[in-house]
Amino acid sequence: MELIKRPKSLPRPQAHAGRIYNGMPARDLGSEGWHKPWSGGNGGNCLEAMKLDDGRIAVRQSTDPDGPALIYTSAEMTAFIEGAKAGEADFLLS
Repeated sequence: MELIKRPKSLPRPQAHAGRIYNGMPARDLGSEGWHKPWSGGNGGNCLEAMKLDDGRIAVRQSTDPDGPALIYTSAEMTAFIEGAKAGEADFLLS
């Protein structure tokens, strides 16, 4: 399941010494290619996600684009989304 597709015309994300890791500064992944797939009527407090070339997914807080990026495998993101759709994360809303 492909969640977010980055157009091929966008530059590849760059990181220190080519290493992309969990918690790295999101700015090191560049400013192009981020999407707000979960935005809504929440006053702009959204998550932004980027599909990396190796299939992993980077997630950052839209109000802190220079803050840390969380890096997930495609399998991890699939499990999260499928679990959320099944109601397994509803406890986070109450």
